[in-house]
Amino acid sequence: MTKNKKPKKDKEPSIFRQELKRDWNTFKSLKGTKKLGFLWDYYKLPATIIVTLVVVVCVFANMLWEGQKPRRLQVYAVLNTEDSCVYWFRQFEQELTADGKPGLVEMNEDQPFDYDSPYYYLQEIEVMTTVSSQRMDVAICNADMYDYLLAINACMPLDTALPEDLYTDLSNRGMIDANTANLQIDENGEIDESAGIDGYYAVNLEGTEFEKRYNKPEDQVNTEGDEPLYAVIISNTEHLDDSISFIRALTQEDFLPE
Repeated sequence: MTKNKKPKKDKEPSIFRQELKRDWNTFKSLKGTKKLGFLWDYYKLPATIIVTLVVVVCVFANMLWEGQKPRRLQVYAVLNTEDSCVYWFRQFEQELTADGKPGLVEMNEDQPFDYDSPYYYLQEIEVMTTVSSQRMDVAICNADMYDYLLAINACMPLDTALPEDLYTDLSNRGMIDANTANLQIDENGEIDESAGIDGYYAVNLEGTEFEKRYNKPEDQVNTEGDEPLYAVIISNTEHLDDSISFIRALTQEDFLPE
């Protein structure tokens, strides 16, 4: 004698499938722009997350792509004013690339480096990161940034970096700045001079055409009391020849057309 088998009950759909079916039926019943509104109301969070991820991936991919491009020179400019020296830089770029050598010539203009700012440590981090990643070959900077570059020993000594003729010319014009690099702060907050390295680390741009154009407001007549601007070759640069060309242009008279 065989036992009658009880018919199996259909398995009840999961809550997720029920919700999905309900949303699909609702979506089909809507017309025109209401469908878009429905999708946005229900799926804006995952859509926002997906779009954000896509943007982040694209940004990093672009950074990697840009990082593979050959570069001739990367200039970091931090002036004492809110002015822009792009016009001067484009003139220099045109002169430099006239030789036909490959590679990008780039300039990054940043806000004034200011130790009076409560966010100066962020500026230090940005400069440190840029130097350590070799994205800065030469810098035009104010006194505060110059002090920081000295502190992290990022300035190449100019008596060994520059050709003899250029170094002698700048020395005779009183433009070579002697200073001490690698100064450290001890546990008492005092400067420890024992690790300091004396040298000639920067070109003081006072009196140059560049300094007269970009280190004071347009309505200012005299330069007395102006904060100095310095030109520094970064110690880990792989583009020394082009960095020297940049220093020559900065200290050259009548570089820009009137």
